[in-house]
Amino acid sequence: MPYDEKLAERVRAVFQSEPGYTEKKMFGGICFMVGGNMAVGVTGSDLMVRPGPDNFESALTLPPARPMDFTGRPMKGFVYVESNGITTEPALAEWVERGAAFARSLPAK
Repeated sequence: MPYDEKLAERVRAVFQSEPGYTEKKMFGGICFMVGGNMAVGVTGSDLMVRPGPDNFESALTLPPARPMDFTGRPMKGFVYVESNGITTEPALAEWVERGAAFARSLPAK
């Protein structure tokens, strides 16, 4: 299933003020990187967010989030956010910032 290009455009708009962000096709979608580290991505109509292992459980308490499990096994530190949880720009920006904050905390690649 192709990724939602409109959602990808919305994510790009959020990242416009992020210095040095890049994009890379992976996971059957598109990922947005900060310092060479994955922050968020778009797969299908979902936003894939990398809040990191320390923020994983708290991210899962938010209603539109679920564990990322595209391989059949959940990946700790990654969540999917359903499209109904990112309908507004502020909601999308909050999720993007969760992923970007974790990516910024890692050494640049």
